[in-house]
Amino acid sequence: MVKILISNDDGHYAPGIRTLATTLGKHHDVYVSAPDRERSAMGHALTLHKPIRIDEVDFGPHVKQAVSVTGTPSDCVKLALNATMADVGFDMVISGINHGPNLGYDVLYSGTVSAAMEGSWHGLPSVAVSLMNGFDRAAEFEHTAEFIANLVPFVQSVDFPNRTLLNVNFPAVPLQDVTGIRLTKLGARMYTDSYERRVDPRDQVYFWLAGEIIESDGEEGTDITAIRDNAISITPVTFDLTNETFTEDHQWELNDLYKTLCDPST
Repeated sequence: MVKILISNDDGHYAPGIRTLATTLGKHHDVYVSAPDRERSAMGHALTLHKPIRIDEVDFGPHVKQAVSVTGTPSDCVKLALNATMADVGFDMVISGINHGPNLGYDVLYSGTVSAAMEGSWHGLPSVAVSLMNGFDRAAEFEHTAEFIANLVPFVQSVDFPNRTLLNVNFPAVPLQDVTGIRLTKLGARMYTDSYERRVDPRDQVYFWLAGEIIESDGEEGTDITAIRDNAISITPVTFDLTNETFTEDHQWELNDLYKTLCDPST
């Protein structure tokens, strides 16, 4: 059996993580470390200036252990791997099922992706999984969970690259209408940065982010295009953000700048 750590950013009570944990727990040793409340769009934030507390929670008979954590998604995974469940010896980290997609530039903000990234940093094969219509209260997470259950042996069998996670997005269609599985690249998904200015009952001004999607590219091979075509998108995401081309193209100019700083007469 594979020992799997599951987390998310929607909170331990969310139907997505509950369905995923129960489904995987029928076949593998599953442990859960998830936020005590919704932590969407937290990115890779960590809790540094206040204590992190945990509580045991009931995930049913198919889950070995489950805890809620008063921290971020990254806290949840880091804490489990280094402290609360350090003796388990996990084989894999899976984050999700997220309530809504994580496409394109969303991955930079996503707590779901960041939880998986934390697992990757610890050298474990890691997967982030999202359901396109997961924000719908009537959303069915079972098909997505079953797909991930079938994906686990694949992840275990391949030569999983270092510093990489798989970002999975499942389309909002019944299983029989899925058109395929595509290995994709991140697309461009832009939002309006619109903030509504409001006043509370005590006449204090506050702001509410109200941005909407204004542009999504239609380039072939992207996660966005795959989802539009009702295909399952799997994007290998690396957290090495170095732009090698810039380094190669401009190193000589910076060498000259260094010489000028050291010897202004040159």
